[in-house]
Amino acid sequence: MNPQAIFKEMTPRARIGLGVAALGFLAVTFLLLKLATAPAYATVMSGVEPNQSDKITQALADRGVSYELQNNGTAIAVEKSQIGEARVALANAGVNAGSGTQPGFELLDQQKLGSSDFQQRVTYQRALEGEIANTIGQIDGVNGAEVQLTLPEDKLFSDESNPATAAVLLSGTSTLDGAQVRGIANLVAGSVQGLSPDKVTITDGAGQLLWPTDGGGSGGSGASKSAAQARYDASTESRINDMLTRTLGPNKARVEVVSDLNMDNASKEELAYAKTSTPLSQKVDDETLKGGGAGGGTSGTAANIEGSTAAGAGAGSDYKHKTTDTQFGVGKTVTKTKVAPGAVNNLQVALLVDSSVKAPSSSQLQTMVSTAAGLNTTRGDKITTTVLPFAKTPTPKSPSPITPTGILGMLKYILAGLAGIVFLFLVSRGLKRRDTSDLAEPTWLREIEQPRPLAELVASLEASAGGANGGQAALGAGSGREQLAAVAAQDPERLARQLREWMQEGDA
Repeated sequence: MNPQAIFKEMTPRARIGLGVAALGFLAVTFLLLKLATAPAYATVMSGVEPNQSDKITQALADRGVSYELQNNGTAIAVEKSQIGEARVALANAGVNAGSGTQPGFELLDQQKLGSSDFQQRVTYQRALEGEIANTIGQIDGVNGAEVQLTLPEDKLFSDESNPATAAVLLSGTSTLDGAQVRGIANLVAGSVQGLSPDKVTITDGAGQLLWPTDGGGSGGSGASKSAAQARYDASTESRINDMLTRTLGPNKARVEVVSDLNMDNASKEELAYAKTSTPLSQKVDDETLKGGGAGGGTSGTAANIEGSTAAGAGAGSDYKHKTTDTQFGVGKTVTKTKVAPGAVNNLQVALLVDSSVKAPSSSQLQTMVSTAAGLNTTRGDKITTTVLPFAKTPTPKSPSPITPTGILGMLKYILAGLAGIVFLFLVSRGLKRRDTSDLAEPTWLREIEQPRPLAELVASLEASAGGANGGQAALGAGSGREQLAAVAAQDPERLARQLREWMQEGDA
């Protein structure tokens, strides 16, 4: 069937519907082709310093690799199909395509023949610094790192050599805790031969010393007092705000905490004596003397003259002496305690309550928050409660879900198939309506069952039309020609037999 004839016989409404369906199909096809041909990017470098971005993008552009900057210019992404070319381009430009920006052991592959011992030593030091920096950059919470090493020269006597040292600069303001900082120090010390953790210096982007700590490097005090206080405040606020949300509902009350922590390492000694004494040793001295006889003469010159007599009365003696010496000991207890840093010196809590909450509930909330925060009035802790109307935040629109790449690819083909099915349905529906519509065929054509002579046919037409002119007018009408074409399309064999019969009559 001729499509042009079908289109002419369609109603204006059907033509408009067919045009809309065709435009919709073309729009969906264009959109799907655009999505299918859109380049997919993958990140090849992250934590890029601004001074390295120009060099990296220039190397990719010279190689003809499509790229885009992500995360405010700190990450480079290229098309997935060009990842290999991007790595080759960056390697040729001397840029490490790993997680960091410092070159690593690939520097050893670029040494030239005949380099001096000093050049080899400097290259090894740079390569070691780059490898350590790239390793530190993989730790969670570290955006980037720069490492500077001081390696001692080999000496004949070990006491003449200087110890190895290391300096690490972490990008940005550090929010690492003490365990992470101590881990970085030990990582650096374990990567360099003869390096002690005490000889490692770690500093954040704000110039604040993170390692060694004031406790002599034993660790545990945290990266800094401000970072420790920030973590303590955030943890306390999160815990109390979660309790308030479960109690009152969202946007009814909020807590802000400001703490002052003692981050000093200290040792404490206590000496306690027992209330009762215990005898340790005892010494007893007992002396006794007994005696008897005449007493001696009187003293003087008369007793010394010969022949004189001086007699005294006799008497006995009994002497006793006893002493006891006891040594007592008192029990004592000596307690040595190392005070861990992190004790709360002072705590200030601000409680904000929405005006929709009743007054008795506000006082109860203050008591509940004071207990939950662990306020101690003896050390000067204070809580302030303020009641004011909260701002009504508009309800954010739910973000569109992120479609995985595999599902997105399947969705493209599903939409294309649905668009094709809709288009075919509309076209077949129009054709079906045309086939089921009644065609006002000429009476003389519907009556043709067998080939009839031309003279007989003309005679019947003249009789039905009221004369020869009327028959010719009927045959020459525009509507008759269209109907004749429609009948020829439905049953061409019957019309061909009729035409052959007329041609044979004309030859005769």
